[in-house]
Amino acid sequence: MFNIGDLVIYSTMGICRINDICEKTYAGTTRNYYIMHPIEDETLIIQNPVDNKKIMMKKIIGKNEAEEVLESFKLPGIQWIENGNERNRTYSDIVSSGDRREISNIINTLMCRKFELELEGKKVSEHDRKLLLHNQKILFKELAITLGTTVDAITKKINRIISFKMSKSSPHEVAKYIN
Repeated sequence: MFNIGDLVIYSTMGICRINDICEKTYAGTTRNYYIMHPIEDETLIIQNPVDNKKIMMKKIIGKNEAEEVLESFKLPGIQWIENGNERNRTYSDIVSSGDRREISNIINTLMCRKFELELEGKKVSEHDRKLLLHNQKILFKELAITLGTTVDAITKKINRIISFKMSKSSPHEVAKYIN
């Protein structure tokens, strides 16, 4: 169970702050609800039953795990799946698990793929782009909060890591990614 004031990752909404835990009655059924809002939109109020197992809610990661996730970008991500439909299904299933290390592996792989394609003057598919941006936004914000820094600083650090890792492919192109 979470407490008032906790920051949580809530489904696809990203990072939310729990404002209240209270009893509410809907359609004759009384349950306890988390009342929360996304940290980037305090006007949006979300009510989720405390006992709802269908929607993923996880407390944001601690400092040690955040540092491990950040370091994981130095390693290879997960295997690239050539078939777009299979890749979408597999990567989306992994993201749905909520495991930050696995999510960082997907972001890592998609960032490397994007880097490779941009060197060839190409772009990633729209689905891959959306998956990358959505998960980067949530994970990088979570890392920034936990590590007491900014999303911009996290983004720059990870871009430097990816650029360094990919520099073996084309060192003369790396400079535009690390600035």
